[in-house]
Order: sequence, then structure tokens, then C-alpha cells
Amino acid sequence: MVNKDRPSTWKSYDEQFCTKCKAHCCSMPVEVKADDLIRLGLATLDEVEISKKKLAKRLKSEGKIVSYREGTDFFMLAQRPNGDCLFLHPITRFCTVYGKRPETCRLFPTQLSARLNFCPAIPK
Repeated sequence: MVNKDRPSTWKSYDEQFCTKCKAHCCSMPVEVKADDLIRLGLATLDEVEISKKKLAKRLKSEGKIVSYREGTDFFMLAQRPNGDCLFLHPITRFCTVYGKRPETCRLFPTQLSARLNFCPAIPK
């Protein structure tokens, strides 16, 4: 049984998983950089350049992020109460911002993952 919190249970990655899976990876926490927030339309370049702390405060109050770590410049995206990504369509289970998705998502699982080239895929 695949458990997204236990990488040792993940399956060897196959590109077909992305169209035949319940988007299990989209219920994992996602850390993003300011560039990702700009691409997603959640922030402007001016906001980022003026103060990432103020930006984080705004995004947190809007429920878009849960935290910001100044030391690493990572923002943690908020999740829905069921753990899904805010941008995951609840019925189709497809990403609603796929073309603008964060770098973390673009690189998962082949370049950025707890277990490279393995995926927590669960068939639909």
C-alpha cells in the first residue's frame, strides 16, 4: 500500500501516473519561492522586492500560505482541509494552474523528491 508520508512505499515513477493517478502528490506540502508566487499571480515583483515579510503576512491572512521562512526564502503553500493543494480541482483531480505551477511541482519526482524517480501514485 502506497503511503505518501513513507517514501519507501512509493512506486518507480512512470509518466503515465500523471494521467491515471488520484494526484496523491498534490496532497503533500509544497514549498515555493517568490518567483513561483509571481508566476501563480499571488504576488507582484514590487511586493517581493519591497518586503517578503509583508507579502507573507498578506498571503497568510488570505489563506494562500501557512508560513514563510526568511532564512531560506521559502513560502509554504496552504492546503485545503482534506490536505489537497489549493490548485487541485476537487473533482477532476487535475492541476488548475498546470502551466504556471511552482518549480517544486515541475521537478517532482524526477529532480526534487524525498525519493528521486519514485512517486506516491495511487490509481484512479
